[in-house]
Amino acid sequence: MKKVIWLFLFSLLVFHYTLNAQSKKWSLEDCVNYALSHNISIQQSDLDVKLATIDKRQAIGSFLPTINVNSSHSWNIGLNQDITTGLLQNKTTQFTSATGAIGVDIYKGLQNQNTLRKNNLAIVAAQYQLTKMKEDISLNVANAYLQVLFNVENLKVQKVQLEIDTKQNLRTQELVNAGTIARGDLLDSKATIAADNQKIVNAENVLLISKLSLVQLLQIDDFMNFDIVEDSIFKVDYSILSETPQSILAVAKEKRTDLKIAETNLAIAEKNIAIAKGAFQPTLKGFYNYNTRISYADIALRDATGKVIGLEGAPPFFQQFKNNKGQTFGLQLSIPILNGISVRNNVERSLVNFSKSKIALEQQNQTLERTIYTAFTDTKGALKSHESAVETLEARQESFRYSKEKFDVGLMNSFELSQSQTLLSNAQSEVLRTKYDYIFKIKILEFYFGIPIVN
Repeated sequence: MKKVIWLFLFSLLVFHYTLNAQSKKWSLEDCVNYALSHNISIQQSDLDVKLATIDKRQAIGSFLPTINVNSSHSWNIGLNQDITTGLLQNKTTQFTSATGAIGVDIYKGLQNQNTLRKNNLAIVAAQYQLTKMKEDISLNVANAYLQVLFNVENLKVQKVQLEIDTKQNLRTQELVNAGTIARGDLLDSKATIAADNQKIVNAENVLLISKLSLVQLLQIDDFMNFDIVEDSIFKVDYSILSETPQSILAVAKEKRTDLKIAETNLAIAEKNIAIAKGAFQPTLKGFYNYNTRISYADIALRDATGKVIGLEGAPPFFQQFKNNKGQTFGLQLSIPILNGISVRNNVERSLVNFSKSKIALEQQNQTLERTIYTAFTDTKGALKSHESAVETLEARQESFRYSKEKFDVGLMNSFELSQSQTLLSNAQSEVLRTKYDYIFKIKILEFYFGIPIVN
């Protein structure tokens, strides 16, 4: 009985979880946050930051002394020289040696210091790259989300149009039965309904494809249960159009990660020049070595008749360890004179890379300026297009109302009414298209002005 109860509770829990999963609708914020935590490119950029941090730790380690300990043990059989006495003897010798060495860089042409500074800049560059990746993903998700919303509303418009045409078909049937209009108008009305059904099918397919694109961008496996919040309200700061392109550009130059990445790469290239030039300078190292050795020899002791009566023993281990020790310490100065002009080539290569980074920074500035001026102009154009589309829709609605009144009294045939209705449907679609095009362009301007896609 207990098993049955537990099975029932488990089934209820699974059903509740499945129901919640199916009923969940994704907002723009949900989509952006999910993409930022699951996107592979972002994960790779995050790993690049960790690698840069490891490189920094390695650069810090170059300031520390190196300490190494070596030991070995060997057997020599036959005629060999005792390392401790220098005598040749036919015997079996065991030899143990131990060495400890400490080395430290005293001066290395400031290469260690410049390498550490360069690796600090590399961490900053990797973090900027991660931020840029997140910004790009957020913008792409917002664009895909807006496209889905547009297709959702477009499908609703097509369904409403079908309802209107269906009611009009019933009215046409009544007029035909009353002999007010010809039966051919009824056929035209049915053809219009068939065309509306086809438009609905096309709109559903386009909506499905846009959802699939968003799901692929989010890298979600469960496509069938995915849906968005259809009444999503975008918080758009329309007052941004009161700004000038110059003011937006000034803010973008302070906040845009593209520019910061180029500036950081230029600083890294400058440090690479300093590191390469450091190889021209002499290096000074300090060292200290400690070594000792222990030897064991198995020498047979014989009596007067030649009979082996024992083995000659070796001095105690720790006594040999103490007696055979040796220490070495000093300074090592290395002055580069000729090394196949590799150092000079490295410096020239670093200078070329610095020039490339400088050109890249200038190009990024020009690209940013051109992009912002273009985005500002496009946004104003999108606003005018939307306002014109709204005015056109109002005119088409009034025209269709007038055409319907004429049709109802027999002053217009169904073909002319259908033409007026098609123009109205096109105007409705154009209002939707320009609306979401305008919203997205506003989002782009906000993006360059430092306003995040979602909070």
